[in-house]
Formats: sequence, structure tokens, C-alpha cells
Amino acid sequence: MSQSSAAQEQSVPGKATSRKAESRKATSRKAESRKAESGGAEAGKATPAQPSVGTLAAHRPHPVNGGDLDGEYTGKFAAKYAGIVGDIDADPDDYEDEYAPAHAGEELPQGRFLDRERSWLAFNERVLELAEDPNTPLLERANFLAIFASNLDEFFMVRVAGLKRRIATGVATRSASGLQPREVLELIWNRSRELMARHAACYQEEIAPALADEGIHIVRWHELTDKEQSRLYSLYMQQIFPVLTPLAVDPAHPFPYISGLSLNLAVVVSNPVSGHRHFARVKVPPLLSRFLEASPQRYVPIEDVIAAPRHLGELFPGMTVEEHHMFRLTRNEDLEVEEDDTENLLQALEKELMRRRFGPPVRLEVEETIDSEVLSLLVRELKIGEAEVYPLPGPLDLTGLFSVARIDRPELKYPKFVAGTHRDLAEVESASAPDVFAALRTHDVLLHHPYDSFSTSVQAFLEQAAADPDVLAIKQTLYRTSGDSPIVDALIEAAESGKQVLVLVEIKARFDEQANIKWARKLEESGCHVVYGLVGLKTHSKLSLVVRQEGDSLVRYSHVGTGNYNPKTARLYEDLGLLTANQEVGADLSDLFNRLSGYSRRETYRRLLVAPKSLRTGLITRIESEIKHHRAGRPAYVRVKVNSIVDEAVIDALYRASQAGVPVDIWVRGICAVRPGVAGLSENIRVRSILGRFLEHSRVFAFGNGGEPEVWLGSADMMHRNLDRRIEALVRVEDPAHRAALNRLLETGMSDTTASWHLGPDGDWTRHAADADGRPLRNVQEMLIDARRRRRGTATP
Repeated sequence: MSQSSAAQEQSVPGKATSRKAESRKATSRKAESRKAESGGAEAGKATPAQPSVGTLAAHRPHPVNGGDLDGEYTGKFAAKYAGIVGDIDADPDDYEDEYAPAHAGEELPQGRFLDRERSWLAFNERVLELAEDPNTPLLERANFLAIFASNLDEFFMVRVAGLKRRIATGVATRSASGLQPREVLELIWNRSRELMARHAACYQEEIAPALADEGIHIVRWHELTDKEQSRLYSLYMQQIFPVLTPLAVDPAHPFPYISGLSLNLAVVVSNPVSGHRHFARVKVPPLLSRFLEASPQRYVPIEDVIAAPRHLGELFPGMTVEEHHMFRLTRNEDLEVEEDDTENLLQALEKELMRRRFGPPVRLEVEETIDSEVLSLLVRELKIGEAEVYPLPGPLDLTGLFSVARIDRPELKYPKFVAGTHRDLAEVESASAPDVFAALRTHDVLLHHPYDSFSTSVQAFLEQAAADPDVLAIKQTLYRTSGDSPIVDALIEAAESGKQVLVLVEIKARFDEQANIKWARKLEESGCHVVYGLVGLKTHSKLSLVVRQEGDSLVRYSHVGTGNYNPKTARLYEDLGLLTANQEVGADLSDLFNRLSGYSRRETYRRLLVAPKSLRTGLITRIESEIKHHRAGRPAYVRVKVNSIVDEAVIDALYRASQAGVPVDIWVRGICAVRPGVAGLSENIRVRSILGRFLEHSRVFAFGNGGEPEVWLGSADMMHRNLDRRIEALVRVEDPAHRAALNRLLETGMSDTTASWHLGPDGDWTRHAADADGRPLRNVQEMLIDARRRRRGTATP
């Protein structure tokens, strides 16, 4: 719920990668992994250890590896929703090559990993279940239908496209679950077909009728009154007809290019004189509203307006329109940049974005009433397999329900919640911003968004730093941010006032590339030092460092978080962050930023675990320590909260802990390859998932540690891309009260009295929303909202 930033162009796909390039990338990844395991050159780097000094200009990018779709508010799809997005990794998984040798002497059973593609589809099914739930407010149900559709779009554009590309180039390998690539593809086709049919039925049979009962009507053309049709005819001639371009298909006109995710009409016309039939394609303009208002609270799909008999006749004067059918194509929208050969990553990425729209097709959605001859023509011309054709009842493209969900009917939505200032920043709510530096000089602040205001904490921290004459330097990572970002404005203000400002912009955050290129250029023009990370690695860590002159000394103030520096998504995503003046953390961030912007080779830190070198090994070491504590009779447990967990080395460590008797709790939003509850392997592992009005996005790792609990938070999910191909950072939480609060949060999420989905050993998820007597189980998000309201005396009775 892609808080896919502001609305982007609906079709910008990636090129197909050549066999040679794909093979080179696969070889590079394996070599990188072997290098990391053997303790060789800096882990995670691409083959050239470092570019020579002569090849780098002052702000020349350190190129990064391929894009990712990480479940965050991704560019073009979910700018409009609060809720849930998928978490898709388009890179190949190669467990046998990368991880097996580390524990070659320890036998764990085959088939211990669930299939990640099936797990992702199960995640999106949980989103669909929220739309199907009559206890979910009606417009939120419509929102979840739109989220399901946009999630699936991204899944096909990235994950399915990547799988097909690897099969075609011969680099696909058996998955960790034991399935062959073709078996995985067929599983995806079959399961997604079932879910898409269920999704369409939910709209047709439940949501549309329920909206009509509330006076919100989504109707088809034939259901409009004469007056409404007349009004829309005027609208059509003035605003729609001038931008339509019918494209004929005949010997003189080749089959037109069909852009990804565009809605199209396949129109069959005949010449009344010769009787010859002709095919034409009309693209629905993507920049116009998906649903047009025929009269107050009555909406009609835009394609119905275009396809009305009189309107189509205006496009084909003198011809007879015999039939028309809607279709929608999904293309590969991943992108590839050969970074090792790229002198300027920014320019190369801009060129690649232009090529992206020509990616090969991966899915064709058609109305179930489509004529068989027209369908055969589409399949033939688009060169798509029959298994990739999805007949559905209209209307297609229910991502358009995002606009319906925005209708101003608060009684049909979740009750409004406005976050307040964290009490450790300001004991009393005030119209003036709290003095963040003064607060941090006395104590650390553990933030929990969206329950704690982002604008009066993290945003205020950076805005005050920009305005403070005693602040000498600001260093910042930016992965995704909003189009009108106050964070970017604060950094620009700081640079223009003479402060040293370093901004590490990850320009290859998938589907936000164009926006990040724009901000990178704007920051550079203002005088910020802009860099793009390390060769072969993406910078996904959420870090901010402020250096302030206080008397005769310099004091470092830090923020380490789990979410992006995006004020808009901070109101929709559940995230954690630590604001601190601790000098060990500050020193760690200084060292890490020096590594990101220069040539530092530091690999160990005081309070941080940093990928790709120390994060996986650091967590596995702590899991193994819990086994020792348990065997010695000391308190031991492992508690994990992540978006996704598929890394086999980490999962195997959790299996070994379970076999030793250590209780393991996993709270996961999306993909989970752990198979819990298997006798002799994982009977001490529980897996829960929580979805709701906010997107659960924080990552927390807690260990019993023999009675002295250890808790970490940060940006990393347990996926190969996070642990091997990204700069990720976890910070150790030292304040006992903060550790206790995070452990309480984890215990609440895992409790049997909390509404959640439970994962079984067969990979099936079961929803637990009510107790044995039918009473609703507690909603952890509503509990946290109510706790914040109680602090301000506004709690619900």
C-alpha cells in the first residue's frame, strides 16, 4: 500500500537482459557471496574492488546493483492508499551455492523451506480477506481491493517477469523450496487466476452493491439516465475525444505497441461498402480519471464512456462498429543497468527508464466476454502464452478504486487519527515545535510511527538542524521521499546556509527512480554533496547524523529508523526510530557515512550491525547464543518482526534454535519461507501476520540473552538482497525501558488474544479474528491508537 509516492506515469517498463549480461550478473553474485563467506575483499562488492581515483569526479556515482520492490510506498501504484503492499525480490535465489557450506556438517531435512512465490500470493490473499471482511469499513474494503490489484500488478511486472527472463536465458535454478522454475511459474499462474477471480467476485457481488446501498453508485453506460449520458457526451467531445488515437491494423499499419498497464479497447469495424472487417486499438488516456462522475455520487468507468455507440462512431466515421472488447497488458518493468561499465550511473539510469516501457509481456487481462477471434489476434500479436491470459468480468483494472476510496464519507472509513508529539520530546502538546536537541541531551527517544508524529520528531530534528547556527554538518540517507518533501527542503536550506550537507540518494529505488533523480539534481544544485552509494550495493539504511558545536566540543545527534524519510508515508506505515545523542552511535554513523561517501573499509561498529558484512553473521551468532543460554538453564528466546523472511541461513539458525528448545516467535507481514510447527524441526517456532489500516513495516530483533535482553531495530528484512546486496543497518537499543517496550510490542503481536493470521506447517495461513465465543480479538493497531489518545484524554470510551 507501493505508499507509492505521487502518481507516476502508468507505463515505464525495462528492457530484456541479454544472455551474456544475465550470465555475467549471476556469476558476479556467486563470486561476491564466496568472497564474503571466505572473509576476502570487502563483502558485497562487485568484481572490480574499487574504481581508480582517476575515474571518479567529485560527485560521480558509485553505481548500485539492480532495482528492488521492497514493500514500501512504491512510485506509481499506492500513492493513494493506507494499508499494505507486497515485498518482491526480483533476483534469483541460489541457496545451495551461497549458504550450504556454512553448516555442511549439520543435517536439516529437505523440504524445510516454504515456496516464496506461494507465500507472496498468500500475503496478497490476506489483503483480499480484509476487503472481503464485512467488519472492515466499506470504503476501506474498496481500498483493499485496489491494493490487492496494484500488488499483483507489481508482482507480475517484477517477480514473474524476472522468473520468465531467467528461464529464457537459462540461469534459473531450482528454488529453495525444491520446485523447478517452470513448476513455480505454473503455480503462480494457477493461484493468481484463482485469486483474481475471487477479487473480481468480491467487487461485483459485495463491494459494488454495498456502495450502492450507501448512495455511491459505480454503474455501466446502459444504466445511466438520458440526462447523464448527454452530459457525458459533452464531456467526451470536449476532453476525451481530442486525445484519443485509433490505430488500425492492416497491411499498411502494423499491430501497435501496447504499453504496460494501459487500458485498451479492441474494436472491430466493417466497411459498409466492401463488407471487409478491420481491427483497431484505442488506448484509454491514462491521465484522465478512472471513474467519471455522471451525477453526484454516480460514477461510470471511463472506458464505458469511450465505448458508447455514439462515441465510438465519432472515432470511425463512415464505418460500422461491430464490437469492442477491453484488454489490459502487463509488461516486465524491471530495469537493468550494467553498472560496472557505467561511467555515470545517473545518466545511464535515465536512459534505461526510457527503454523500460518496451519490456516483454507477462500477463494479458481481458473481459470474459471477449470474442475468440479477437483474443486469438491479441495472443498472436502480443506473443503471449495462453496460460498468461486472464479472462475477468469487467471493469478491468480495479486499482481505480483508490479514487473511490478517497470519497469524503468519513463514516465509511476508519476513524480519523492524528498523531501527537512523543511525550519524551514535549511533555505537553503545544503549537510550537519541541526542542529536539535539548530533549536528546537528557534521554534517548524511541519513536513509534504513525502513533508518534513524524513531523514533530524526525522532521523537526532535521528542520531544527538546518536552522541552527551551531550545527556544522548533516549527513543523510534518502531511499524514498515524498514529491514535496520537507526533508529535502531542510537539507537544501542547510546547504544554502553554509553547512556541510552529505546526502546519499538511492536513485535505484524501484518505481521511484525518476523522482529520486529529480531530487538528486535539485540537492546538487543547492550545494549538497550528493553520492549514490557503493558499487554493487543499494543503500537501504535509514540514517541521519547531525554534528553540532556545543562549547569547545562537537556533539553528534543521530536517528536510526526502520522507515523512509517520507512524511506522507509516515502517517500510513508502522515504523520505529531511535533518536539519540549517544556518542557511540554517532561515531558509528560517522564511520558508516565515511564508508558510503569515500574509501573507508571499516567493517565493525560499536552499536550497529551493518550489511553486507556483519548483519547476517551478527544475528546468527546471537541466535546460536540463545541455544547456549537455554542449555545452561538461563532465559532464552528469539523474537523477530520483519516484512519478509526468506534467507535460508537465518532460517536454518532458527530451526536449530527450535530443535534445541528455544522458543522462536516470528511476526511477519509478507513473505515467509519458514515452515513452523514441524515435529523435530520447528515445533518451537510460531509465525503470525498482522495486516490492517497501517502497513506493518518495522524490523525488530529481540533476544533473551540469559536474562539481560538484547534488542535491535533497523532497516533490514531477512532476504538475500538485504543481507548481501544492500547497505542495511540495525542499532542496538540500550535503554532498559525501550527494550521492555519493544518486547511488550512483540509479545502483544504474537499473543493468541490478538487478531492475526497464523501460519501452519503446510504453508497455509488461518485467520484468527474472534475467540471461541465469537468475540472479536484485540486489534493491536487500534490498541496503540487508543493508548496515544488516552495520553491526550481523547480515548474512546
